[in-house]
Amino acid sequence: MNETDTTIRGRTWRVGDTTHVLGGDPWLMGILNVTPDSFSDGGEFTSLEAAVDRARVMVDSGAAMIDVGGESTRPGAEPVGTAEELRRVIPVIEAVAAEVKVPVSIDTMKADVARAAVEAGASVVNDVSGLEADPEMVATCVGLDVAVVCMHMRGTPQTMQDDPVYQDVVEDVASYLENRLDHLVSAGLPAERVAFDPGIGFGKTATHNLQLLSSIDRLHLADRPVLIGHSRKRFLSKLLGRPVEERTAGTIGVAVALAGQGVEIIRVHDVAAVHDALVAWRFVDETTRREGR
Repeated sequence: MNETDTTIRGRTWRVGDTTHVLGGDPWLMGILNVTPDSFSDGGEFTSLEAAVDRARVMVDSGAAMIDVGGESTRPGAEPVGTAEELRRVIPVIEAVAAEVKVPVSIDTMKADVARAAVEAGASVVNDVSGLEADPEMVATCVGLDVAVVCMHMRGTPQTMQDDPVYQDVVEDVASYLENRLDHLVSAGLPAERVAFDPGIGFGKTATHNLQLLSSIDRLHLADRPVLIGHSRKRFLSKLLGRPVEERTAGTIGVAVALAGQGVEIIRVHDVAAVHDALVAWRFVDETTRREGR
């Protein structure tokens, strides 16, 4: 993506010194978990060499961002101490930021980790707690003038799947994100640096997830871009009856449906497969429109 061009239609997101126009094909955020216990790829990329190689492959396959995480947030996951999380992610961020020419994101709920990650080369803070878990996170992101992904989560990773109940999950999540944006802006973080994530699988049943995934227009709040992270998640097994290692096709199917609703960013493990599916979908969609069918 290039500097803002007013002739291009799309929502903008300011990352670092660049205002990106997000429209058309979604950005793919490649997942790089440097954890021993993430739900689908724990332990695969814990060495520095493996992590950097994985980042390089994802970018070559079409990733527009790399999201580095050092603490699993799967249901029931135990928290990781700050020192251990820093040990896992900082060398990787330094190496990946030097290797690839796309923005690097840090997936963390800790202000100290966010600060160190930005100093190491990250330009986005992706916080699954909506920047609420650490009371210093908002001020830290304001001080760093960094882009953020503000996500909705009901409860914590340890409790979030304990019978989550909503009056109306789409309206409840939308209201939460609107309120968080007001708070962030009032604290000094420009709205142009905020993207929203409704938190698929974070305190939601399979039905809740499907309701959110089919209501992207309601989640485009204050003209902010929407990020969806559905890759390989448990709700797909409810739909397909597949174990985690067989959920790539389901992940692709949902990604295509999201692209059709105008989602700006999709966070995925299988970058190459999702990228190719979206390219093929775009060719067919544009041909259909051009021929007036």
